[in-house]
Amino acid sequence: MRHNKAINHLGRQSGHRKAMLANMASSLILHKRITTTVAKAKALKSYVEPLITKSKEDTTHSRRVVFSYLKDKNAVTELFRTIAPKIADRPGGYTRVLHVGFRQGDAAEMALIELVDFNEAALAAAPKAAKKTTRRSRAKKAEVPAAEPAAEAPAQEEKAE
Repeated sequence: MRHNKAINHLGRQSGHRKAMLANMASSLILHKRITTTVAKAKALKSYVEPLITKSKEDTTHSRRVVFSYLKDKNAVTELFRTIAPKIADRPGGYTRVLHVGFRQGDAAEMALIELVDFNEAALAAAPKAAKKTTRRSRAKKAEVPAAEPAAEAPAQEEKAE
């Protein structure tokens, strides 16, 4: 039974698992999207999101903490220079996991994990956010158009005559 065991060990010992997640996180940061199994993608999401949150504050201490997890100087530089400014106002949810089917060899369920703010196709397809309205403002708008057609109706009748 796996009572109160939250971490997925991914069939690996701790050293191998930490190294694999560090490499996958570095690849995700450098390439902005990677394809892997669903279990690894979910484990990577919980591994990399705190690092991205840590990158919002660009201090020597936060860089050293992130480097201790990633162990890749290029990935740390990319994270702090490119990714952190783009996600500065996002309160969380920096990654997206999309299921893409099954692997040919062993039928493992595959997923695409990507950084949310770096998917140009999804950003272009997303509709512009409409201005948030309240019931009060909707009621006022409903009253105003009702008065306008009455004013236009006599003008149209005059043209018809």
